Amino acid sequence: MTQAVHVLRHGEVENPEKILYGRQPGWRLSTRGEEMAKVVADWSKNLNLGAIHASPLQRAQETAAPIAATHNLAITTDEKLIEAANIFEGKKFELGSGVLKHPSSWWHLRNPAKPSWGEPYTEQIERMLAAVFQARDAANGKDALVVSHQLPIWILRSAVEGRRLLHDPRKRICTLASVTTLHFDNEGMIENVSYTEPAKHLLPTK
Repeated sequence: MTQAVHVLRHGEVENPEKILYGRQPGWRLSTRGEEMAKVVADWSKNLNLGAIHASPLQRAQETAAPIAATHNLAITTDEKLIEAANIFEGKKFELGSGVLKHPSSWWHLRNPAKPSWGEPYTEQIERMLAAVFQARDAANGKDALVVSHQLPIWILRSAVEGRRLLHDPRKRICTLASVTTLHFDNEGMIENVSYTEPAKHLLPTK
């Protein structure tokens, strides 16, 4: 039986100051983010889920909660699904107005291919693949859904699809509450990737 693992990015976070929250605890979903989670839960009714795994961070747990309730499943917390580590965590990170305007920060930007400011892409791929396969196995033949964060999801997809890991963050195809689905073949290997945005109508306008 073929399976799929649906990799969900969490919903919008309450963050009016535009802080790079990273792995900091206590960042919760905004009202709109809570609505996004409900929309994804409704979308997921057509899935035959056998496991729901989520990053330990609050925003991921809150996104997973209505989906778990819909399918009467417990949430398994998996540290491997956590946000990527970033040295600028807790700071504003905007061109011209944030941490980038300080010369003391520039050294950390010396190698964007690694990247030099945070968790190496290769480590993100390794842990995300391990999390995906663990969730797939836990689902016992059914589909699985995991909740993670934008950068690890995009790097995982890039690796699976054979794209270079160095990229423009503004061009990531991984919006809030979007679902990147990894489809497995009969031998249990990743065959292809699909993408959908169940809560597209709720995305904030620029």
